[in-house]
Amino acid sequence: MSTTHERIQLGDLACWRIRHSGAELLVSEQGAQILRHQPASGEALIWLSDEAAYAAGKSVRGGVPVCWPWFGDLQRNPEAIRNTYTRPADAPAHGLVRDRDWQLIGLDTREDGATLSFAFDTAAQPIAEWPFAAELQLDIHLGERLALSLTTRNLGDHELPISQALHTYFAVSDIRQVRIEGLEGCSYVDTLQDWKNVRQNGAVTFSGETDRIYLDTPPQLTIVDPTWKRRIFMRSQGSGSAVVWNPWIDKAKRLSQFADDAWQGMLCIEHANVLDDALILAPGAEYRLDVMLWAQPL
Repeated sequence: MSTTHERIQLGDLACWRIRHSGAELLVSEQGAQILRHQPASGEALIWLSDEAAYAAGKSVRGGVPVCWPWFGDLQRNPEAIRNTYTRPADAPAHGLVRDRDWQLIGLDTREDGATLSFAFDTAAQPIAEWPFAAELQLDIHLGERLALSLTTRNLGDHELPISQALHTYFAVSDIRQVRIEGLEGCSYVDTLQDWKNVRQNGAVTFSGETDRIYLDTPPQLTIVDPTWKRRIFMRSQGSGSAVVWNPWIDKAKRLSQFADDAWQGMLCIEHANVLDDALILAPGAEYRLDVMLWAQPL
């Protein structure tokens, strides 16, 4: 089975294109962001906006952005995480690393696939408003399945509070026809209902804007897509929460790099450590979040 790689330029962004046995993976050095994953057969696994802008200092809409050292609105994070940033009124959504260049520290191509390793070291690249020393490493393996491993190492002398997420955009045939299995009985916070606590009854289906934080989630979730006749499996370790998001009609019109009708063909399921699942790393400690993705026919 052949594996090839090449470094290409998309707009302002340096990217890596990996091909393995007919599958293709595209990753940007900015944010160590997976932009697209196309399996050897069938539809894309990872959704990328048709209006994506490849601009320096701006996260690309779609793919798998890395949210770290906080997720979402900083003010919705636990107090310990809020206190890590010295200019909370100006805190960017989803943390500090989505729009910064990471270093490629490893590229290993073998018969069974390819592994790219990216690192962002805040000791080597200090962030003035976030005075902590930490190294973040993302390992991406393209083989028969797509595997991601996000490791945080506390290099400093003080405790490091963080929340995090792998903000995965999945490609689906029609959001109104798909369902998520595996979250039955889980409690979730509905951010669109004033952060109300709700319990999931049955599979997750979609009939309007959805923005939920599921808690105490199981290690495997599944997207069932009858139109494309496939299941997308997600197996995680080190993740106790998951965010489920679709903007639907009205919000889609307000989003950047997003066509008005693009909400129909995408679904975000973000494996995360947020809210009560946020982390506090002792000096010298490290924590790893693993997610494996693959599709199978129905």
